[in-house]
Amino acid sequence: MHRAAELHLSKSDRVLARVIRDVGPCMLRPRRNCQPFQSLVQAVTHQQLNGTAAQAILKRFIALFPGSKFPQPGDIIAASDERLRSAGLSRAKTAAIKDIARNTSTGHVPTRREAARLTDEDLVARLTEIRGVGPWTVEMFLIFTLGRRDVLPVGDYGVRCGFAKAYRWKEMPTPKELLAEGECWRPYRSIAAWYLWRVLEAG
Repeated sequence: MHRAAELHLSKSDRVLARVIRDVGPCMLRPRRNCQPFQSLVQAVTHQQLNGTAAQAILKRFIALFPGSKFPQPGDIIAASDERLRSAGLSRAKTAAIKDIARNTSTGHVPTRREAARLTDEDLVARLTEIRGVGPWTVEMFLIFTLGRRDVLPVGDYGVRCGFAKAYRWKEMPTPKELLAEGECWRPYRSIAAWYLWRVLEAG
């Protein structure tokens, strides 16, 4: 699925070529059955938490709304803050998730079909107007839900740490440094980020 990206990255970057050889084919697959609303709620839940803790909170959050695979915006708007916080959500995340729900109900959060017609830049500008939704949250949505191939989340700890490890930097690159280093990865920076996450996972 990502063979062209793997070849381009291998030719343009010696270090990444070694990483790709060690890791193997990129297994990044967009979540085609996930709507933007759900993706943003999940991303907010994961903010500043490790994956295991975030998944536990998300599971408890979904369990608050029995009878559906994922709560609808109206369900979240109607729920009290106390009920949402009982799942383990912080005040800030509760407020953010409610604002995502409200903005979905008004049409400010696009449907998946509408999002497909918008550029990465348009989506970042539009969605970061929502409380608690920053560039990182939108970048995760672009990569993992829409499958956009040229997104480099320069503020992501895992990407920066993976880069430092792979390229043997003593310190993590700043977002500005990572942006400059990643210019040669265009137009497949999402794929490069995926490989840098794998470097960090490898320990």
